[in-house]
Amino acid sequence: MHYFSTNRKSPATSFRDAVLAGQPDDKGLYFPSEIPKLEPDFVERLHAIDNEQIAFDVIRPYVAGEIPDDDLFEICSETVNFDFPLVEITDRISTLELFHGPTLAFKDVGARFMSRCLRHFSSDRSEKTVVIVATSGDTGGAVAAGFHGVEGIEVVILYPKGKVSKVQELQLTTLGGNVTTLELRGTFDDCQMLAKQALADPDLRTRVHMTSANSINVARWLPQQFYYFYALKQWAGESPVISVPSGNFGNLASGILANISGLPVAKFIAACNANDVVPRFMQTADYEPRPSVATLSNAMDVGAPSNFVRILEIFDNKFVDLKERLEAVSVSDETTASTMREIYSQCNYLLDPHGAVGYRALADHLQTHPEQRGIVLETAHPVKFDSVNEIIGTQVDMPASVRELYSREKRSTEIGIDYAAVREIIESKI
Repeated sequence: MHYFSTNRKSPATSFRDAVLAGQPDDKGLYFPSEIPKLEPDFVERLHAIDNEQIAFDVIRPYVAGEIPDDDLFEICSETVNFDFPLVEITDRISTLELFHGPTLAFKDVGARFMSRCLRHFSSDRSEKTVVIVATSGDTGGAVAAGFHGVEGIEVVILYPKGKVSKVQELQLTTLGGNVTTLELRGTFDDCQMLAKQALADPDLRTRVHMTSANSINVARWLPQQFYYFYALKQWAGESPVISVPSGNFGNLASGILANISGLPVAKFIAACNANDVVPRFMQTADYEPRPSVATLSNAMDVGAPSNFVRILEIFDNKFVDLKERLEAVSVSDETTASTMREIYSQCNYLLDPHGAVGYRALADHLQTHPEQRGIVLETAHPVKFDSVNEIIGTQVDMPASVRELYSREKRSTEIGIDYAAVREIIESKI
């Protein structure tokens, strides 16, 4: 297995070097040279296979022997050592809860896997590795927790000032140590632009070893397949429709990859908020990124989703084939809030704003497809979002891990949209 750039100007490379580089020199994204196929009876046996074994079997072809099997199995075990329950909300809709990890968000899976891969690959390197991540909410917290205290690794996080929730900000800014947090006066797209600029800076790359911990990194992106398998492990009946709250589109891209490998899924729904570049694309076949707008589902406030190019790559840029497997919808903040109130009142289930976008997209789809049932990914715990209490009219129970955050000191550096300032901070980590 090797990895090529979606821009096809950089040379192909190994899994190890793709992880260490983060992004190709030509500013594309790494993509596997082939999509492995599951053994014919693998899905039939899912219910009897431990989660760590599923993770190992799914990821092993992508690693291609660059991590010894025993070490890779240990990495997988540490990555998925928490629950992924499939919870029935109605007789036709269930939710896969992905918020039982250390930072209460689905990003924990990719961040934990990547941090352990990078620890393995960095063990024979004398120089430090600087991990750069732009975040619209949950990514930064998961990366900070995954890499905090890892020897030989420095983490630089960029997040948009005033555009993440209080809990998300505390997870981003209270660790210190080898984690440096930059509070940017701008949008997530600005954060992502600066991170990509640093990764592509030829002069900086000669003096600092850098990689990305956003889902542009294959070690962050590929393991997100795991929980789609965990969903099907707990599912009974015909292949489900799966609705994925979508921002930067790494999560959905990994689910489609699992489907192409052989995981049975009837259809995927890209559930978006007002940042509707992909829903518009699915209607017109014209891809037109726009500046992001702020919404209740802030982690999805992405105007130029990086990983959508990987979805196009999976389908060899054939729009007709993509249209068969994917539909995309945009859900307003008003509808998001009303969905949260409706499901809490009628089903006694508390959705976060991102899960509510996914739920509404799925429920609307099922209204016109009465023969189908589906799964929505609940990507983060409701306590992480300031809006939930106000929308629902009741106080969300606060886990002990969140209460503890409020006793910590905030540590961040506020900057403008200034690459020189970002570069100076990165250079200081040498």
